[in-house]
Amino acid sequence: MPVDEYLRGVRQELALRYPKVDRWPIDTLYFGGGTPSRLGGEGIARLMDLFREQLTFTGAEEITVEANPEDVTADAARRWREAGVNRISLGSQSFDDKVLAWMHRTHDAAAIEKAVGAARGAGIENLSLDLIFALPERTMRSWEDDVAKALALDPVHLSLYGLTIESHTPLGRWKARGDVIETPEENYEREFLHAHDALTGAGLEHYEVSNFGLPGRRSRHNSSYWRGVPYLGLGPSAHEFDGAVRRWNVGPYFEWLSRLDSGKDPIAEREQLTAENEGAEHVYLGLRTSDGLALSVREVDHVQAWIDAGWAILGENSRLVLTPLGWLRLDAIAADLTLFRSRY
Repeated sequence: MPVDEYLRGVRQELALRYPKVDRWPIDTLYFGGGTPSRLGGEGIARLMDLFREQLTFTGAEEITVEANPEDVTADAARRWREAGVNRISLGSQSFDDKVLAWMHRTHDAAAIEKAVGAARGAGIENLSLDLIFALPERTMRSWEDDVAKALALDPVHLSLYGLTIESHTPLGRWKARGDVIETPEENYEREFLHAHDALTGAGLEHYEVSNFGLPGRRSRHNSSYWRGVPYLGLGPSAHEFDGAVRRWNVGPYFEWLSRLDSGKDPIAEREQLTAENEGAEHVYLGLRTSDGLALSVREVDHVQAWIDAGWAILGENSRLVLTPLGWLRLDAIAADLTLFRSRY
């Protein structure tokens, strides 16, 4: 990645959109959305220096780098730590080399363990691993083996994502030709529930539908999204939210940079949230987490069938919390409750 060019773009975007920033205090900073680890140790350090010019750091922030395993060398991790990075989200995906090759990943399983060792050697103990489940049966992947190998590395956090097949991707084209068949729903459910049992049994909290963390190690950055906290986004495809409007940048790198070099805002689109949008999101985001969603007396009666089915429990102060079985039905449950609320 052309580091100087990228840093110039970020500086231009920050100056163009926020010319009067007055030392904003921050709680979390997340370098993500692709391959920020390709900036290397020095690139991330220089980006941190840029942000320190306009942001206030107290030393208590959660500062995360989303990284490919092959990019986490001892030297890069040391430089990140010196710059203030205290958390790494590692895109491990699987510990099966055949599966990684099928996914067109550029690392192998051995690189994951090396990356974990390099991060810890540099003093970064807050490590999160990403795994993908519900792969097509033709991959012959053992999900149980992947979960066990991830746990053997003692991560403080794990994020699990079910494979989705998009039509415009190579995988989507394989599916259209019949070369790949999506995993059956029962396999998706089985693997999700196995992960829940194995990870919670190892002491991690299943605090959000896709996320597990040791006590006190929830992702502060992602948790902010689920609470509707405003956030700033910079870079190609970056999203941001001011509490009322969402906006996102153009995706192609050179289009993003070209617009900035011309003094133009690289925004692609914006969305003004309506009262209806806000209501639906409040329900959906609340039900995503183990904190749950507060219900009225009328709503408690409405959701009793879900409780009886084992999809939810009613906690203190009439907060509805979905179980793992309920999270597997999150979209339908959230839509039903949103519709029910709209009628009263």
